[in-house]
Amino acid sequence: MARGRRGLGADVTGLAAGATAAATRPVRRVVRWMVLAAGLAVAMFLLCIAGVTLAFLGGLGGDGGTTPYTLGCGNGRAVDPNGVLPDVPDLTEDQVRNAAIIIKAGQDLKVPPRGWVVGVATALQESRLTNVPHFGPSNDHDSIGLFQQRPSQGWGTPDQLADATYQSRKFFDKLVKIRGWLTLPLTVAAQRVQISAYPDAYAKHEPRATTIVDALTGGAGRAAGPVLALRCATAGEIAASGWTIPVQGPVVSGFRTASRPGHNGVDIAVGKHTPLRSGAAGVVLVATCNAHVGSQSYACDRDGGIWVQGCGWYVDILHAANVITRYCHMAERPFVTVGQYVAPGEVIGLSGSSGHSSGPHLHFEVHLNADSSRFGAVDPVPFMNQVGAPLVVPV
Repeated sequence: MARGRRGLGADVTGLAAGATAAATRPVRRVVRWMVLAAGLAVAMFLLCIAGVTLAFLGGLGGDGGTTPYTLGCGNGRAVDPNGVLPDVPDLTEDQVRNAAIIIKAGQDLKVPPRGWVVGVATALQESRLTNVPHFGPSNDHDSIGLFQQRPSQGWGTPDQLADATYQSRKFFDKLVKIRGWLTLPLTVAAQRVQISAYPDAYAKHEPRATTIVDALTGGAGRAAGPVLALRCATAGEIAASGWTIPVQGPVVSGFRTASRPGHNGVDIAVGKHTPLRSGAAGVVLVATCNAHVGSQSYACDRDGGIWVQGCGWYVDILHAANVITRYCHMAERPFVTVGQYVAPGEVIGLSGSSGHSSGPHLHFEVHLNADSSRFGAVDPVPFMNQVGAPLVVPV
């Protein structure tokens, strides 16, 4: 359906979440992830044996959470592709208008906002949001339009497929028939519609598509993904962006505060053995114990203390756009393993107090550019606000 002009190629560096199941994932892709994960683990080990404590030490006390969630989750108005549209960085006026056409088709068909993000991301991959014409016999395939749909595959006639609204409606008609599409990773849902030669390539466009949807709808990318009536996602729900909170609880220690400048995440206070969930779809990079006292290792299957160094039982997950999330101080061995694909909101372990910790909590970090060191760390609170999964909410 979309095997013709593949403008962005088979780049899958954004996310291996395109693997729909182990049975269908090429072995070389699994090996690639395993090599990446092993490399990160070795780097962390070298930090430890060099006597340098890993930069993600957790612990309670000190400074509390930062900015509460104040962003909108959609204005509730129908998008008008023929009206005045906002400027979107790095997109032409025609590209923005085509994105508006996709969203308007979704609105008309009563598709909830998660579908708008899936649609825009798919068109970014297929055509860069360009209504590509039919090139006739000079093209290697008969793919046409925003979604590169093909007359030979039953999508419609060339004249029909030249209409961006028609293509958008055909995309959504098929998307909503896919069982469980609302909770599938974007790349899986898109691939089941498109049957692309590059099934993993859609994932990298999810953050960009969310930004575009936000710009055109007043923040609907942050709305509860499965809900037609726009409202902000609540604890445990997955936003249209594909993100959810790892656990619900007060943020009791913030990111790199004056009293803890080396604190590269936030601490969320929760009781011991509370389920911890993946913030978004991704692939597990690290799932191991990191705890020591000086040069002596310290078991992670027992509570740690302020004299212990390291994150205890912890997990790193690589998501779309090379975002890494980290979950520290678990009570026992994580439920996931290196190389495993996880869905958004999937339980990956139980909260605890292993490693450098003075009480049960989750130490949660967000890293950009696939940089799991302190140099890649950003404040999780504004990041999670932006993706519609607020860690701190108004009271």
